[in-house]
Amino acid sequence: MEHPENDQQYAGLAVNKGIQQPPSVNPYMKVHRRRRLLSAAEYVEGILRGDVTILSQAVTLVESHNPDHEAIAQEVIEKCLPHSGKSIRIGITGVPGAGKSTSIDVFGLHVLKQGGKLAVLAIDPSSERSKGSILGDKTRMEKLSVHPNAFIRPSPSAGSLGGVARKTRETIVLCEAAGYDKIFVETVGVGQSETAVHSMVDFFLLIQLAGTGDELQGIKRGIMEMADGIVINKADGDNVDRANLAATQFRNALRLFPLPPSGWAPRVMTYSGYYEIGIEQVWNMIYDYFDFVKKNGYFAEKRRQQELYWMYETIDEKLRDSFYHNPAIEEMLAAKRQLVLGNRQSSFIAAHEVLDHYFTLLKQ
Repeated sequence: MEHPENDQQYAGLAVNKGIQQPPSVNPYMKVHRRRRLLSAAEYVEGILRGDVTILSQAVTLVESHNPDHEAIAQEVIEKCLPHSGKSIRIGITGVPGAGKSTSIDVFGLHVLKQGGKLAVLAIDPSSERSKGSILGDKTRMEKLSVHPNAFIRPSPSAGSLGGVARKTRETIVLCEAAGYDKIFVETVGVGQSETAVHSMVDFFLLIQLAGTGDELQGIKRGIMEMADGIVINKADGDNVDRANLAATQFRNALRLFPLPPSGWAPRVMTYSGYYEIGIEQVWNMIYDYFDFVKKNGYFAEKRRQQELYWMYETIDEKLRDSFYHNPAIEEMLAAKRQLVLGNRQSSFIAAHEVLDHYFTLLKQ
């Protein structure tokens, strides 16, 4: 191939270098190396000295579905267990829009003024379609999120409230070992998660609103029976009378319920989270409850029953995993699904045959 630029007639010409082109990769960009996975001993050491970064990493480890992570997480939890149990655990629930996050922000600042450390564990609802979560609770707790003695951790429900609740229970152990003596657990709202959260807290607070129609009709009896205290939020301005009326309705409704096992008669109060009115009175009620149940022995008994509850819940979860992840069962379920959908076998007979096959496999 000829190159005319090499001809002698062009010998006196020179070609300028031109402008040097910048590199395609930003030279100032920091290369983020993959974080080294700590050992169980390193996690425990960091948690016990109150290192928030290591605590956050440990919680992520607990929430991970990676089998390798699960093994380390369980070892960390076991070693942190002797250092846990020294906090008061408070579950907070309420209808959507009741002001749970705003109230937690105000409640948290109130208790932190008296000293100690606070951990807020918020279970955030996940989309049924994308399985994603907004995890926006932290943004609604503006003051608490920047407090040096507060730790806020939102967790996605990811469609499995039972699984998230178990991981939240394990996170409580880690937070207590890190020195957090007050734990708030915020639920996704009035629904199935309340039963799981009730089984991991000492006091269950129900936040309600007034002036939204029939207050008693909009909430399940089961939730009211679980509540140790009911508070009517937004009792300010023109809404004070409606809040007081709603409180009276709730008090009348609670009289129809039998006394709970604790012997404590749930109280109903009004307050305003936004204007910080009645916050101290609400907390006086909560502290009265703790004094009451510690004196009659119910506090310790409830903690023991909760430990048993989570033992059985963990067994149930492991059995489900073992069943659904068994290759032989997966294959049989696929075949049975076609039979049931084609109306060639009833769902009950199909279920019994799959279970019988699974029990046969266990005996082998």
